[in-house]
This record gives sequence, C-alpha cells and structure tokens, in this order.
Amino acid sequence: MTLVLDAWAVMAYLRDEPAGARVEEAITERAVMSWINLGEVFYVLHRFAGPQASHETVRDLDAKLDVETPHSERVLSAATIKAEHHLSYADAFAAATALAHDAALLTGDPELLGDDVPWRVEDLRSRRS
Repeated sequence: MTLVLDAWAVMAYLRDEPAGARVEEAITERAVMSWINLGEVFYVLHRFAGPQASHETVRDLDAKLDVETPHSERVLSAATIKAEHHLSYADAFAAATALAHDAALLTGDPELLGDDVPWRVEDLRSRRS
C-alpha cells in the first residue's frame, strides 16, 4: 500500500517523536512525498539547524522516499483543494499527492484531518509508541 508523507510527519520523525516510528516504517516502504512538502521540511531545518543540516537531511530523505515534482495537473489539483478547504497551499499538495496515489496521508496536521475531506488520512497524533 502506498503511503504519502507531509512535512508534519517527517518533522515528527526527525524530532524522534512518538509518531516517528510509524513514519520510519513508511520511509522503509518508500513512501511518496511532494517536493513542495519536502521544501517545508528544508526551511524549518534551515531556520533551526542551519543550511548544512537542512541540505544533508533533504538529500538523505530524497534517497529514501519517492519525492515527486508537481506537474501542472497536480498543481491545479492542489489549487482546487486549497480553494475548497481551509488549509495551507503546501498542505494542499500533500492532499493532492495522496489523492493522486489513492493513498493514505500520514499526518498530525489538524488542517488535513477533517472529517469531510476527500483524501484518506492516518492521524499520527494518537501514536504513543
């Protein structure tokens, strides 16, 4: 089964939070992630750990994940999701990627976890491992 990661999930993994164990499983299974969301991980790391750590971490994740560059169809799908739901544009790319792969989106981001969303989610906030 294909799994999609957003920045929230990857940051939980990098911070060794309880949800990180599930994300590590997904990484082992070669989860999918949008470059837009990996870019979010990069800028957070850049701010808090510096440019070298952010480049190294993104390089390592890129080798372990199926990171996708969004094409025009995905951009328009994300824009439609953004127009119809209250979430960030970057989060819309995570949702659009999950829909494109008919995959579950691993996240703990409340913006992506609504009951009325058309994408499948696995709520990582409840992970207590």
